[in-house]
Amino acid sequence: MTPDDFDFIAALLKARSGLIVSRDKVYLLESRLTPVARRRGLDTLEKLLATMRRQVDEELTRTVVEAMTTNESFFFRDATPFDIFRDQVLPRLREHNAASKRIRVWCAAASSGQEPYSLAIYIKEQEHLWRDWAIEILATDISTQVLDKARAGIYTQFEVQRGLPIRTLIKYFTQSGETWQLSKQIRDMVTFREFNLLESYRNFGRFDVIFCRNVLIYFDQETKADVLNRMREILPTHGTLFLGAAETVLGLTDRFKPVPGQRGLYVTSDAAAAAPGSGVRQNVAAR
Repeated sequence: MTPDDFDFIAALLKARSGLIVSRDKVYLLESRLTPVARRRGLDTLEKLLATMRRQVDEELTRTVVEAMTTNESFFFRDATPFDIFRDQVLPRLREHNAASKRIRVWCAAASSGQEPYSLAIYIKEQEHLWRDWAIEILATDISTQVLDKARAGIYTQFEVQRGLPIRTLIKYFTQSGETWQLSKQIRDMVTFREFNLLESYRNFGRFDVIFCRNVLIYFDQETKADVLNRMREILPTHGTLFLGAAETVLGLTDRFKPVPGQRGLYVTSDAAAAAPGSGVRQNVAAR
């Protein structure tokens, strides 16, 4: 790949999705975009890029961006955030939102659906607590292809083996040949929507919880800060943010504070300031 070709595709990906591709990731461009080129009847990635530079083709551009932004996901990934959601965040929201009996959760960059479905399964397991509550799980992703897969709730044997307890698999999935389909009752608990994190969040309303895990690592510092600050705008003071284990708000925004001892969990700075003795953990777990 020539330097000019790299600069072209890197600039396009950043503008359309926020994704930052460094020069040492040329192999990733080649592995993900060469199949796109071949589906278009082109022999090489270079020919694909030449076609894109020669004429504006929105469908092709979307396909290229989706190929580069589709990320790996699996059920109950890293386990701890899901346990915190069930054992700490939900009980706190049950008390805080007792009057409205409504909870809204946003899974940003939800990929093929394993994260929001994991949350839905945990809620379903506590169904007796939430019978008269309205709990909305919105799952978004930039890729229409992975969203179609997520809505269908159909996963391979390999996918269900990753993080999914056998008891949960048997209880909520039906096997068909070499694939497993999630039950309709769980699928109906999640709403999927195409969305680019670079777009405005104003029409989303407000959420009690946002999961934005393993996404910011692909953005530059300015984009990370922008996304975090806009997420704070749609979280109330009592809101909770989950980031990936390798991600942080430090050096990016002062509008969130980490919860001591709970990697990846953040509360709003207003809530942290109001907690007695700066006990951020108390704000999350002890109410």
